[in-house]
Amino acid sequence: MVLVLVIGDLHIPHRVHDLPAKFKKLLVPGKIQQILCTGNVCDRETYEYLRTVSPDVHVVRGDYDESSFPLSVTVAHSPIRIGVIHGHQSVPTGDLDSLNAIARQLDVDVLVSGHTHTFQAVEYDGRFFVNPGSATGAWIGTYNGDPTPSFALMDIQGPVVVTYVYQLIEGEVRVEKIEYRKEPEPVREAPRPTAMPQSIPSSPGPQHTQSVW
Repeated sequence: MVLVLVIGDLHIPHRVHDLPAKFKKLLVPGKIQQILCTGNVCDRETYEYLRTVSPDVHVVRGDYDESSFPLSVTVAHSPIRIGVIHGHQSVPTGDLDSLNAIARQLDVDVLVSGHTHTFQAVEYDGRFFVNPGSATGAWIGTYNGDPTPSFALMDIQGPVVVTYVYQLIEGEVRVEKIEYRKEPEPVREAPRPTAMPQSIPSSPGPQHTQSVW
């Protein structure tokens, strides 16, 4: 079992001063093996905080990040391959067909993306797409009102990914569970030989004895 924190779009300190206190109480060190961040961390202190939760942190560059994070990351928890992007590469934003094309390009089973500040976890065309939303509930121009603060935990057990979404609604943390199972790849049969085996001569014997082959 591997427990992976999926988080992003924090926008600290430009839009929000910190993570919600009730989220910080949940994100204690020693329980989470890996962190996948969809970007827009925005400051060094927030990145260092994530490293205290788990030292294995993978961050991609968001459209407001000035750090030299990569545009995409791929990690493997056999047999599951996970890709991470910020999400601004998807046109239109959040479009599943566009995200699916990116997932095929990265050759991943699960694609994690952000940018919309809205949580989503859905299976599409045999792949699983997870958007953890904004962990701080940072405002976004395309959203009416304040987004709901959210993050996700993925519990990876072989081919099964159980995703728990944590949302801060009316001051209380609410949890939902979504499960994805990677279907086994079809077994390809080995090609059958088309040529018949040639006769194999027997050991030489008495002259009147012919080969049994």
